Amino acid sequence: MTATIIDGKAFAARVRAQVAGHVTRLKDDHGITPGLAVVLVGEDPASEVYVRSKGKMTVEVGMKSVEHKLEADTSEADLLALIDQLNNDPEIHGILVQLPLPKHLNEDLVINSIDPAKDVDGFHISNVGLLGTGQKSMVPCTPLGCLMMLRDHHGSISGMDAVVIGRSNIVGKPMAQLLLGDSCTVTIAHSRTKDLADVVRRADIVVAAVGRPEMVPGDWIKEGATVIDVGINRLDAPEKGAGKTRLVGDVDYESCAARAGAITPVPGGVGPMTIACLLANTVTACCRANGLDEPEGLTA
Repeated sequence: MTATIIDGKAFAARVRAQVAGHVTRLKDDHGITPGLAVVLVGEDPASEVYVRSKGKMTVEVGMKSVEHKLEADTSEADLLALIDQLNNDPEIHGILVQLPLPKHLNEDLVINSIDPAKDVDGFHISNVGLLGTGQKSMVPCTPLGCLMMLRDHHGSISGMDAVVIGRSNIVGKPMAQLLLGDSCTVTIAHSRTKDLADVVRRADIVVAAVGRPEMVPGDWIKEGATVIDVGINRLDAPEKGAGKTRLVGDVDYESCAARAGAITPVPGGVGPMTIACLLANTVTACCRANGLDEPEGLTA
């Protein structure tokens, strides 16, 4: 069997086009421009690249983009004061504080200071609780992107057996909640799961989000299963030259693709969907704030 490749880059481009269409309608019909504020504390190179990319794509879909870059030694009080200001700004519909934060800042306190209605990352404890109880919430971007790709590929995933490898608050746990919401039978597995290989082998859907390079071999995959690889890991690639690296996922792509019915590549799979879903969440937050219908196809 040769797996169908689920092209996250192309899918994300379609999502961004949908978002741009909704933004145009909000502007033309209601005079509203969705606004996204991103707060970056310190000078982490990977975070800086990510924030630049978010800002560029926010502008490309017609939304207002605001960036606040703060010094690494910014006090917690000053950061919380900025978030309070953004919470009360009617032109800002989404607020994202780029993680990780410098060690002297309490991440939980900072995230939970964001207005849950503007928490487009979906990390606020209120949104976690709403998602877990099947109520309307802001949904974390990466799991939302995975769900969108699964729905697009399968149509319906109701009744399918899904295994999520990984139990993080950012991906594993919300992913399991979303799959339950679509009526899958869901198992959350992790590094301490007994007989992990056997647990994974029964799955129609495997979502790998454990953060270990190429941890899942092909012989763990049920014939014809759909594999969503959330992992992004860098490995040394001496064949490319001194100091060079290559990106790999949490599954061994070649052996898994030989057995799977469909699979996401790394790079070019889940990754591009994360920013696309951030933009989608901002439009959703804008619509909710203004009592308008939510954008169809862009929510959980």
